[in-house]
Amino acid sequence: MRLEPEIWDALAEICEREKVQLGTLIRDIEATSGAGGRTSAVRVYVVRYFRDAATPVGHRDAGHGDLQD
Repeated sequence: MRLEPEIWDALAEICEREKVQLGTLIRDIEATSGAGGRTSAVRVYVVRYFRDAATPVGHRDAGHGDLQD
């Protein structure tokens, strides 16, 4: 699977945060992804993971305080 270095770094960070091995994470992503290939599913997963953290609740839960409107 060819991914940009930043995506690999993001996957490593997700694995550390979620306490899961990379192979397990990739298999889980594949099992829950819709149409498209593995590489695309991984990229979409990474974007969604960090976008969810950027919501007001996710931002607060990550310890960054409340987002200002």
